[in-house]
Amino acid sequence: MKLTSKTTIHLAATADRHTQTFIIQYFPKMNSPLAFSFPLLLLLLFFFLSSIPSVSTISPHAKKQPPNGMLPSEAETLFKIMDSMSSDQSWRVSYPNPCKPGSSWPGIECKQGNDGYLHVTRLDFGTRPNPTCKKTATFPYQIFSLPYLQSVFFFNCFTHTKTTLSVSADRLYNSSLQQLSLRSNPALVGPIPPQISSLKFLQILTLSQNRLNGQIPVKIFSLNSLVHLDLSYNLLAGTIPVQVGNLRNLVGLDLSYNSLTGSIPSTIGQLGMLQKLDLSSNSLTGSIPDSIEKLSLLAFMALSNNKLTGNFPKGLAKLQSLQYFLMDDNPMFIPLPVEFGILVKLQELRLANSGYSGSIPPSFSQLNNLSTLSLQNNRLTGEIPVVFGSLSHIYHLNLSRNFLDGVVPFNSSFLKRLGRNLDLSGNPGLCLNPAEAHGVKIGIGVSICASNKNGSLIKPVKKSQAPRGLQKSFSLFPALGAFALHYMLFPV
Repeated sequence: MKLTSKTTIHLAATADRHTQTFIIQYFPKMNSPLAFSFPLLLLLLFFFLSSIPSVSTISPHAKKQPPNGMLPSEAETLFKIMDSMSSDQSWRVSYPNPCKPGSSWPGIECKQGNDGYLHVTRLDFGTRPNPTCKKTATFPYQIFSLPYLQSVFFFNCFTHTKTTLSVSADRLYNSSLQQLSLRSNPALVGPIPPQISSLKFLQILTLSQNRLNGQIPVKIFSLNSLVHLDLSYNLLAGTIPVQVGNLRNLVGLDLSYNSLTGSIPSTIGQLGMLQKLDLSSNSLTGSIPDSIEKLSLLAFMALSNNKLTGNFPKGLAKLQSLQYFLMDDNPMFIPLPVEFGILVKLQELRLANSGYSGSIPPSFSQLNNLSTLSLQNNRLTGEIPVVFGSLSHIYHLNLSRNFLDGVVPFNSSFLKRLGRNLDLSGNPGLCLNPAEAHGVKIGIGVSICASNKNGSLIKPVKKSQAPRGLQKSFSLFPALGAFALHYMLFPV
């Protein structure tokens, strides 16, 4: 078969750029006496096309396909962490691709980076369905070598083998960690390392319910990104550093249940974003600083079980966002401040076991959102404000072990609604109207008022055996609302 001029034109028109060059170069004149067979031309075309590099046939705009896997170095670091922490699985065998969609590890979150690889962004240990921790587990400092890790949680992990948080600062500089949470780890001991201050992106630091000791490192308060700091339930000692005022973005501060001493630093007033402040169950002394009035967003303040004394801040009434104020067990020995009645958002007010004297301010009757009022074991005198009976949200009221007197101003409906959550015992001068007592099965700790010949009620005579000093009180009702707010604002 002869190659004609018509055949050549067709091949040239349908070929790509490289084939066209071939045809023009090797077949310039189709009228040449030299004739080619068609099979020979196909053979030449085959050898020419096979010699063209394959990359030349790929569009320059084609996107590189993502690897859909982890970098070998990052995967190996993760395997080391899991081998040291958990024996739930043979992780290398059961989950060779930790981040692979559909077969990823429990307790792990991964995201694809700009490089196309999958990277670990979150690790959870200690609670099902997350990996549990073996008895020999110690704190895995390798987590700081995972460059994309943002959140890590260890709950009830370090329980048998003692371990510390000690880590060199150079391991932390490349970390992207935003949340570090270690809770309920009785074998986590030693001081809080100042090197944590190298975690420049850290927003949430929770080191609660461990056995950490020593003083709070001042360098921690250079972490300007911190939003929540929880060091509660440890063995920390020393004072609260004045540098705490540097944490201008802080929303929650919990240093409760430690052995902290000294006064509450006035710099606490610089924390303008603060919503929760818990310094309870320490050995703090002095008075509440006046600067506290600047915390206009404060909703929760707990100062119970300390050694605080003195008067309340003059600007207490400015805390208009305050919903929970817990200050039981402090040797205050002053009259109750009338300013509490101006804090109309208050839901819980606890001032028990603190030596407060005088009468209950009538302004307390304005607290229409109040659900819990604890004033037991003080030195309060006078009558119970009549308007207390109209507080529609109240369901926990404890006025026991004071020097209150007169007729209890509560009707039978109020008494039935509160039931066992009402305690008026230990006030010998109080008595209950017989008409209101009828049908109320739950005792509230007071006797029934007697009546004279003309039918008027006779108030009982004050007795000398009323409580003289402060006694420890064990309320029947827990601070459920306070705990609810705590976990609503700060669930971790």
